[in-house]
Amino acid sequence: MTKKLRIRDLTLRDGQQSLFATRLPQKEIDRLLPLYQDAGFYIMEVWGGAVPDSVMRYLDESPWDRLRICSKYMKGKSLLSALSRGRNLFGYVPYPNSVLEGFYKEAIENGLNVMRIFDALNDIDNVKESIRLINDLGGIADGAVCYTVDPKTETPESKGFFAKLFGKKEKEPEKIFTDDYFVSKAKQMEALGAKIITLKDMAGLVNPIKAASIISRLKQEVKVPIDFHTHCTPGYGLASSLMAIMNGVDILDTNIWWFGGGSAAPAIELIYIFCKKLGVEVEANMEVVGKIRKELKDVRRSVAAFDLHKDNFPKEFDPLNDTLTAQVDALFDTAIAAARNLDEEALLEACHGIEEYFNFPKPNLLVKDAEVPGGMYSNMVAQLKSLGAEDLLDDAMKLIPKVRRDAGLVPLVTPTSQIVGAQAVSLAIDRKKGNPDYSNPSTQFTSLVKGEYGKTPVPVDPAFREMITGSAEEKPYDVSSYKQPSNPTLDDMGGVKLASNKEEELLLELLPTVANGFLKRRRAEENEKVMAVAAAKAAEEAAKTAATQTPSEPVTGPTLTAPMGGTVISVNVKPGQQVKKGDILLVYEAMKMENDVEAEKDCVVKRIFVNPGDVIGVEALLIEFE
Repeated sequence: MTKKLRIRDLTLRDGQQSLFATRLPQKEIDRLLPLYQDAGFYIMEVWGGAVPDSVMRYLDESPWDRLRICSKYMKGKSLLSALSRGRNLFGYVPYPNSVLEGFYKEAIENGLNVMRIFDALNDIDNVKESIRLINDLGGIADGAVCYTVDPKTETPESKGFFAKLFGKKEKEPEKIFTDDYFVSKAKQMEALGAKIITLKDMAGLVNPIKAASIISRLKQEVKVPIDFHTHCTPGYGLASSLMAIMNGVDILDTNIWWFGGGSAAPAIELIYIFCKKLGVEVEANMEVVGKIRKELKDVRRSVAAFDLHKDNFPKEFDPLNDTLTAQVDALFDTAIAAARNLDEEALLEACHGIEEYFNFPKPNLLVKDAEVPGGMYSNMVAQLKSLGAEDLLDDAMKLIPKVRRDAGLVPLVTPTSQIVGAQAVSLAIDRKKGNPDYSNPSTQFTSLVKGEYGKTPVPVDPAFREMITGSAEEKPYDVSSYKQPSNPTLDDMGGVKLASNKEEELLLELLPTVANGFLKRRRAEENEKVMAVAAAKAAEEAAKTAATQTPSEPVTGPTLTAPMGGTVISVNVKPGQQVKKGDILLVYEAMKMENDVEAEKDCVVKRIFVNPGDVIGVEALLIEFE
């Protein structure tokens, strides 16, 4: 019987998120959906991940409309899937079961079939309710195990950590992230009801030998279909995908040519050539894929502003009609032979030769050596540029292993990658200033160390937890403390509610800051008078400078300055107001995360120097106290 390989196409979600910052507008997707109807993909990933946030934040579009439109075209053709962060859904903080159920129910009613569920800590407790709810609501629960590696251990800090953790001084530190670790997580998810198991390699760190060993173990010990998801950023993606196919993987995640390679998953066209040589049937209509590919080139041009390789596209190629040169054809054969012999060096050399011939981006060696996701690296670069501190990049990258270990060896995937990356930047700044480490722990890092995100792969040192949180005791997320965001009445728009239906209420619950602005714009469109007011306000805010306001009078009282640069979201106090220690004075956004700034003691606010929407630099003057 011919071996068959099912395809999960990522082009419209993870592909455009990885390569073009999730900036693909609905009008471009609408061009492609009629063609996708006959492409024969087993699954199409179209939603979740950064989509609900980004389409509201950057495209001013409704994520629900995107899901509905895709469902309208694809119903009965391909299964539609989304990516969920388990307890965190599509956001960055834990949510109670009521929010999970509401979102999953609405998603399935609007056409979603498969929910791929992962947890940034691989904490099974954080995914079990999502698996149960998706199954109960008639969807297909796809349990994703996040791949990560043990941090490098050359530094004195790392040796001290492992010696303390395992009571060993001279021996090599015990490995945490072994094949047994990942297979155990997969079996636990299967036992909870997962109908698909995905090995989710968000950073592209699964090398070919690891892909072979883990996939083969999963095929032996797990009964449900196995999916392999990887990225090509460090240069392993194509070779590891080949190895996964040769070791029996059931489903492979790919993108179509112009949206493949680089920081995205491999291109299906290259996978097709490998499968043809191996006698494996790719369950997709490659003629239709060719029609989509033709349209995708212009679609990619439409997002050129966000394309790091806009002037360096891959070569045109049609695997059904174009003949490979003898030299390139031999590279495919060499790669297969090397994979059979478990010769990883030769396999990688051949696959890199194939990618170089077709002009796909070269491996990112910095990301490979640092063993971090490409998106995490780019976020750190952007953050340091905003601070005018690009010279600290190398220091911040070197501090990532320390921050990971201190926080319990967390895998680096959203949201932990952002949390660890931001804290590594902060640590580098601390050291440059001569301050003690962790002088400015972020709100999210504090919550992670406290235990609110779940169980870390190894326990956090109680002494470190006490230093960061004020208590050595682990404190998990308390669902009773969840406060549903308000749905205010907009008096200046005729007394309508900000969220007009269940879908919009769910957006407010999930992403309150982004949804607030998005829904206000929707209400403004429904009211011409308010729309004019909103436009005037937007123009006023756009005129604000990115500098800290200069006080008109000398500052004589105690002050509060910005620990990191970012954008002010809200100011919660007024001059003359008495505040208590722990009160949230203001909220600002940095590195895609919201950060609370709390009062360090009881005091009275004298003056406030910033407003919502202001862009602030590090140590910018925020508040003066009496």
